[in-house]
Amino acid sequence: MPSLTVAGARTRAAALSVQSYDVDLDLTQGERTFGSTTTIRFRASSPTTWLDVKPDELISVTLNGTAVDVAGLNDGRLELTDLQPENELVVVASMLYSHDGEGLHRAVDAADGLVYTYAMSFLDAAPRIFACFDQPDLKAPYRMKVTAPPEWLVLGNGAATQVSPGRWELAETLPLSTYFVTVVAGPYYQLTDSHDGIPLSVVSRQSLKEALDREAEDMFTVTKQSFDEYHRMFGYRYPFGEYHQAFVPEFNAGAMENPGCVTFRDSMVFRSAATDAERGNRARTIVHEMAHQWFGDTVTMKWWNDLWLNESFAEYMAHRVSTAATNYQDNWIDFAFIRKWWGLQADQRSSTHPVAADAVKDAASSLDDFDGISYAKGAAVLKQLAAYLGDDVFLAGVNAHIRANEFGNATFADLVTKWTEAGAVDLETWAQNWLRTPGLDTISASRTATGIKLHRTVPAAYPASRPHKLTVGGYDADGRGRTVDVLLDADEVEVALDPSLAVVIPDAGDDTWAKIRLDAESLANLPSVLPKIEDGVTRAVVLNSLRDSVADAELDPRLGFEVVLGLLPTETSDIAVGTMLNWANTHLLGVYLPYEPYRGRLADAIAARLETAPTGSSLQLAAARGVARFSDDVELLKGWLADDGVPEGLAMDADLRWLVTGRLARLGAIGDAEIDAELERDTSSEGVVHAVRCRASLPTVEAKERAWTQIMTDADIANYELYAACEGFWHPTQVELTAPYVDRYFAEIAGTEKLRSGWVVAQSAKLAFPRYAVEQRVVDRAADLVADESVAAGIRRSIGDSVDDLKRALAVRSAFGS
Repeated sequence: MPSLTVAGARTRAAALSVQSYDVDLDLTQGERTFGSTTTIRFRASSPTTWLDVKPDELISVTLNGTAVDVAGLNDGRLELTDLQPENELVVVASMLYSHDGEGLHRAVDAADGLVYTYAMSFLDAAPRIFACFDQPDLKAPYRMKVTAPPEWLVLGNGAATQVSPGRWELAETLPLSTYFVTVVAGPYYQLTDSHDGIPLSVVSRQSLKEALDREAEDMFTVTKQSFDEYHRMFGYRYPFGEYHQAFVPEFNAGAMENPGCVTFRDSMVFRSAATDAERGNRARTIVHEMAHQWFGDTVTMKWWNDLWLNESFAEYMAHRVSTAATNYQDNWIDFAFIRKWWGLQADQRSSTHPVAADAVKDAASSLDDFDGISYAKGAAVLKQLAAYLGDDVFLAGVNAHIRANEFGNATFADLVTKWTEAGAVDLETWAQNWLRTPGLDTISASRTATGIKLHRTVPAAYPASRPHKLTVGGYDADGRGRTVDVLLDADEVEVALDPSLAVVIPDAGDDTWAKIRLDAESLANLPSVLPKIEDGVTRAVVLNSLRDSVADAELDPRLGFEVVLGLLPTETSDIAVGTMLNWANTHLLGVYLPYEPYRGRLADAIAARLETAPTGSSLQLAAARGVARFSDDVELLKGWLADDGVPEGLAMDADLRWLVTGRLARLGAIGDAEIDAELERDTSSEGVVHAVRCRASLPTVEAKERAWTQIMTDADIANYELYAACEGFWHPTQVELTAPYVDRYFAEIAGTEKLRSGWVVAQSAKLAFPRYAVEQRVVDRAADLVADESVAAGIRRSIGDSVDDLKRALAVRSAFGS
């Protein structure tokens, strides 16, 4: 199907005004298809337009009582002619259930055989569910009816009522964009509550019933606290009636902000022990999706180029509101270590783009920019803007924007106007430098005879004059420090700090968006001083600086590794421990550095930290996971599975058992039989996914060929199983075994676009990339494929980003002989 262009969308929006949708879904037709009948009432000022619909079979189309030839359907579009000023269009179709997380996704829970469905309409998936004019600026009210098995629960954007056994009617919604429409239907387990007059519920699969019973109180508490804070901040009540949070299977994203019925990946209903970091992430995800109810749902962008504003705003609010209103207080530590790092990497690849891009890309291409820049960089810039404008002006502009455009569409320019009316000065210049110009500055410090000099270096490829409001921290040998507030609005600024301090850290509070570089004296003192610095955000700033300096081949990766080893014995944040271990796993071991002996040294260090971690703590769980990932002590790992030698306070629950099983599979210490036995212990859908990953990890020719077949040729594999096969396939210890698949990747990956659609195509191409084949010939093969415009754009984008990372690894190895 040709992707919708902005010109096409503008033409159709100028010609049509959609009054209402009535959608009737029949979910009782079998395992493969469902019935979809859509009645659209719309006004037209042009005699022609087109309808978006992607059916298995288009049964009939009637326009104003006259049949339309269904044979006219061409690649998802049906031309409509002889339109009247007032029109009624009735479309009857048979639609395919999906297994890729988009459209109407159907999943079978392996634990009990129960079937669950949910609708994901994001971007261009709505026509896989119902016929529509699929673009964000043609909003309309929806009335939904659903026929389902009588034992099923049905939820959606409007309040759902079961009018007879298996027959549900949902209340008419406020005007929605097509990409917000959802229905959640299946034998879901539901818990209900209410707050401030708003009916609340959380739902999950029946097999997660006990876990949801444990977790619901925390979910409801975060939700209630956040409603209160959003109502206070915006002075505008949540407008969509009921508020359901559905934790659904095989969900691609973290969550989707459907008004009144948010969908989440159900791994957030923790069936096993979870770290504080994971609980904090779930809280922020809940708060993020709630922010969208105002910013994105009540006011929606006109075109996909402004999607960043929805996501950046919700990302910023997730961290701000979670800190202000909930019990979770490590939000900005998480932002620095995880979210910001994601965005910093994206902003340094060849695919970097402005936060706020011009409306030039079609809908599908816009999805390529749905990345760490749209989320993390935009959030960091909005945080800077709030400091730059002052919170009163910042919120006044936002609140005026919501009121002026409620239930309609708006652009970033409209928001800038409201900020300006609220008192912002010269915001266009600020926006041009921060939002419409890609790239990031480098901020460094040097010592003078009397103080510290802060330097701003602008990237040559993307020149801009970005002012930075930040703090500079100076720390003595005992980690005691003081900070100075600085406005860095020139290439050099003097800072009143003692130049004899052991460590000087620009942007110690992580307040801006830039690459941070430490001076030579600070780097030399860092291994002894950093563990003594108490502030977790400051430690994150330093770790990000080290990670980025290593990636730029400015700092020896062996020094970065030594800093990690130096921090592990005293680090108390499970976010920090997890981040350091992930960096070692994805960038150091087998990429920048040889796998051995560094893997062994890391395994020893994390094993020692496990011994000192408080019993039953989140830190203990994070350390135990590290041991399970990096240890080569087969007897220890097998002992854990046999409940022998397990540290006191550590539960060998299902997910930790699978992590250990996966490591044993990677080491070749177990085979298919042992994986099958573990799957008999855990027959859940989660267990099936874990088993796929373990089998793909096995160091045998048969295992690799089996996994490769799943990745490259299996059109019916569920998305989570596909991802697991990709994740298990490559490893530094199996480079020789997987060497034949490097060339096969470039020969076969383009064909996967014919097997799957949407998000999963690009994601699987990224996960299956041979990232441990750090060779120039791989860079060359990737460049050829990226240049081939016959290959799907999402695949080329994933490979382009992956090869950028590979180039950096080659540069690091060349610079430091590692």
